[in-house]
Amino acid sequence: MTIEIQALRARGGVKQAGLSMLALATMLAAGAAHAQTAPATATATTEAAQAEDTTAEQQENIIVTGTLLRGVAPTGTNVIGVNRDTITARGVTSSNDLLAKIPQVGNFGTIPVGSGSFGLPVMRPNIRNLGASGGSTTLVLINGHRGVGAGILQTTVDPSILPPDILERVEIVPDGGSAIYGSDAIGGVVNFITRKRFDGVSANVRYGIADDYKAVDGSLTAGKDWGSGSLFLAYSYVHHDDVLGIDRDYSSADRRSKGGGDFRVTTCAPGNITVGATTYALPGLTAGTVNKCDQNAYADLFPREERHSVFGSLTQQLDGSTDFSLTAYWSRRDTVVKQNQGMLSGTISLLNPFFHTIAGEFQQNASFSFANVFGNSLTSKQRFESYGATPSLTFTLGKGWQLRAESNFGRSYNLVREAALDTTTATLALAGLIPGVALNPYNLSASSPAALAAIANWENYGDATQELAEGRLILDGSLAHLSGGDIRVALGVEYHYENISSRIAQGAIGSYANARMSHASRDVRSAFGELMIPIVGAENGSPGLRGLQLSASVRYDDYSDQGGTTNPKIGLNYKPFDDLTIRGNYGTSFHAPSLADTTSTSDSRATVLPYSPFLKPGYAPTDPLRTTIVLAGGNPNLKPERADTWSAGFDWAPHAVPGLVANLTYYNVKFKDAIGLAPFLSPTLFTNTNYASFYIINPTLAQTQAAVGSLSVVGAPSIASLYSGPLGPYVLIDARRNNLGAVNTDGLDFNLSYVRKTGFGAVNASIAGTYTLGRKSQAVAGGTFTDDLRNGVGRTAFVATLGGKAGGFIASASYNYKGGFPILGVTPQTRVGSFQTVDAFLAYDLGEHGFLKGAMLTLNVDNLFDRDPPWLNSSAAYTNGSTLGRLVTFGVRTRF
Repeated sequence: MTIEIQALRARGGVKQAGLSMLALATMLAAGAAHAQTAPATATATTEAAQAEDTTAEQQENIIVTGTLLRGVAPTGTNVIGVNRDTITARGVTSSNDLLAKIPQVGNFGTIPVGSGSFGLPVMRPNIRNLGASGGSTTLVLINGHRGVGAGILQTTVDPSILPPDILERVEIVPDGGSAIYGSDAIGGVVNFITRKRFDGVSANVRYGIADDYKAVDGSLTAGKDWGSGSLFLAYSYVHHDDVLGIDRDYSSADRRSKGGGDFRVTTCAPGNITVGATTYALPGLTAGTVNKCDQNAYADLFPREERHSVFGSLTQQLDGSTDFSLTAYWSRRDTVVKQNQGMLSGTISLLNPFFHTIAGEFQQNASFSFANVFGNSLTSKQRFESYGATPSLTFTLGKGWQLRAESNFGRSYNLVREAALDTTTATLALAGLIPGVALNPYNLSASSPAALAAIANWENYGDATQELAEGRLILDGSLAHLSGGDIRVALGVEYHYENISSRIAQGAIGSYANARMSHASRDVRSAFGELMIPIVGAENGSPGLRGLQLSASVRYDDYSDQGGTTNPKIGLNYKPFDDLTIRGNYGTSFHAPSLADTTSTSDSRATVLPYSPFLKPGYAPTDPLRTTIVLAGGNPNLKPERADTWSAGFDWAPHAVPGLVANLTYYNVKFKDAIGLAPFLSPTLFTNTNYASFYIINPTLAQTQAAVGSLSVVGAPSIASLYSGPLGPYVLIDARRNNLGAVNTDGLDFNLSYVRKTGFGAVNASIAGTYTLGRKSQAVAGGTFTDDLRNGVGRTAFVATLGGKAGGFIASASYNYKGGFPILGVTPQTRVGSFQTVDAFLAYDLGEHGFLKGAMLTLNVDNLFDRDPPWLNSSAAYTNGSTLGRLVTFGVRTRF
């Protein structure tokens, strides 16, 4: 943890000194360095020295994540902190990549990939791996404020809008936080805290290489600090290549070398012709031969991206009692996504002029890919742009009281143009049902030019604009003085407004006549408060009772579309000895469904299938020929997800062993009303009676019209037309986002670290991570709970780090471990292995000497031993981690 939080805890007598803001020399503890490590020793760089220069007055005004009170740490709560030096040592190019280095975050051990799609433009941070089908159960903040959402069908903030170089620190509270922050803070809170002051000019540039991959990133920061204020502006640029499936052996669909199956497909280029039960591989058409291919070979594992970011900060003391601050950002991310080329499997007969009989038959089945005529991949381009500003005024009222008036504004524009093929036209052209438009499956390039042009002229289009506006007032100060310290209180009110305007269309490129458009908005009015009572302090304590502190917080939120909700939290810190703190807390949290999941209806529709692939046991012979109606998209009837959370633990920093810190936290989460989709692709839908409300067999016209309501109908001219023939619809399935089941999980977060100053410099070692004791999930309310640890969930994740400094050299190595787990239903595989990688960091501080005076040369090697992620016996090929392979990055950092 950074020195600011260390100072707060030491001065408040609540916890022993936390993790110091050492320079890169000694602060290379685990990537998820916890709030408790050793006191400061020395600095090694000008930048780190500036970070250390935190005055007592500034520390008094620091607000740590998880509390509203200045100058104190949150009571009863473990705070995980990552400071600027650790960020540098990790060598990440985005804030999302940084979170993937923290074991408590669900995408630990992965390369976070935002697919740029409608539903998942970015990876959502997900503490405790709770459900995230309907928004996010982890709240992401920027300097304590929400960011505007990104995407067409989601409204969560994209952490990559913040380049790592402008971060002062990152604080993570893996506890429920709705009593302080409101919605989303079920699994916990991630708070990105940016620099406030800067003087001078600094620059850095890095270049990274891996197999079939290159990346470059750099930033330039310029600012002026004039004592009573500061102004700086930072620009960052990132560009990296894509990595295709064919570039990495671990993604191969042929798992036979691992003892698994062959999941390659027959829709290849060239393809296959099937007559009866006999397959003929093209182009030779020899009986009994077959072409197989990996459908994901030319799809991106990691898409190409280019990011531009600008961040600015202004602080100014207006007079002796008033301070003004403003932060603002702009970010644009352009993503190029390659997907597997379109494929087709259909019937060709004598109606097609290209039909070629093999054994006198009148029709054949043709399976092929369009790669020979349209290229190996479908290439899509996406753009996500956002900007925001957060001005605030702070009024010092005297006698320790302060009033903060804060506002927050943001806007994003999101564009997705997903390349696709017109499969309806392709099927008809293969069948020869369109005069003059025919496909030649034996030689696609010889097909009718009109057929190829029509098939290629298709895209899935989406755009959305999201806006955010907030204002809040917070008054905090001291009510009275006890022997243990001041009774502190904070009271506040907040107004929040957000909206989303979205449009989705599928059809000819550039033609959006059939676009589904929607606009939705909500406002939230909130009132909140927090009270901290230091009953006993170190000054008046006794043996066995050196400190006792209680806190209570509560927040009421009134949603214009969800109604009101109240969430409390209580916390306790108890110090039996000066170097030991025992802590605990309990609270409730909630997540209000996002606008994209409720009243924004751009993806809401009733899709009509011309047949019934989902059949209940005992179906009649004619039922497969009947239509199926599937309701999909958002659901205005969604209610909030809720959770009860509590944790207890200790922090120990023994005076007898300076530099040693240990902490352990037990956590318990009971999460209910999780938003998800009914399993309409599985027979479970019909065999589990708890899903009975999600489908209707043989629905009447009145039932169907009532369920569909005003939704657009796709695949039929109208609902009434489905009842005009002798066979009406077989089933109506509600596959919209719904409140379904629950997750109950508990476990341990741990951290052990040691920092020691030596004659040649300093050394440090640490291990930090999490261990899941139990995790049970309920697929649907009323159903049984299943043990996830027996199928698909690992227990252990940690980072162990060893580092040190000697002269101008700084080095560290981090061992990242993500435990394996048993799996069911993936014959013959019964277990997925662990994913273990080693990252190395080496830097040389040139100091006042050399050509690059004041510069630091850096070298990062991620996945030093080039480990592949664990294999999975399925077409997905791998799981439990992802990697670019061995990535070597060279960098230069300097300051003028």
